[in-house]
Amino acid sequence: MPAASPPVSVLDLSPVLPVVVVEDVTTAVPLARALLAGGVGVVELTLRTPAALDAVRAVAVEVPEIVLGVGTCTSADDVARAVDAGAQFLVSPGTTRSIVQAARDRDVPLLPGVATVSEALAALELGVHDLKFFPAQQSGGAPFLAALRTVLPQVRFCPTGGVSPANAGEYLALSNVGCVGGSWLTPADALAAGDFARVEELARAAVALRVAGSPT
Repeated sequence: MPAASPPVSVLDLSPVLPVVVVEDVTTAVPLARALLAGGVGVVELTLRTPAALDAVRAVAVEVPEIVLGVGTCTSADDVARAVDAGAQFLVSPGTTRSIVQAARDRDVPLLPGVATVSEALAALELGVHDLKFFPAQQSGGAPFLAALRTVLPQVRFCPTGGVSPANAGEYLALSNVGCVGGSWLTPADALAAGDFARVEELARAAVALRVAGSPT
């Protein structure tokens, strides 16, 4: 099992939460090490491929320094499989009572997704204050989150979906955004080519976004 402790809040670990789709399990450990070398100490491995859970297991054992999350959890069963594989936090594209309860039963932090004010209120009723805003660009983007600051000041977000280096700073400049989720740190072509130096370089650039996007 990983040596690192589950975070108090996933939103405070890095300005960018790398969202990774692993097609080949052999890339999981070197990509995690590359992210660490670039200063990003967290990763979200998504349950979108047959290799996903094996990748989680490999990173949990071989790269215990990184805080390991599992995303695209869409059921309580996903929660159980992810935690059993070594997940230290979970990410879901939506928010349901069963997913929230399953994460609580396993005592693992959950970042559930919302796309509307009503969904955010429903999450608050379940006692969840840190949320994934997904799909971010398609659901109103940074202007939408800026409008929520006065009506839902107790909520913080990780916008994901359509977020890129070009617009990440706009999100990170908001006081109710802790981090953004993005797949650009681990591009598929770089992983396929074994170009982990590129992943490290992209991670270093992502860390610099914290300074560029000072909250307002």
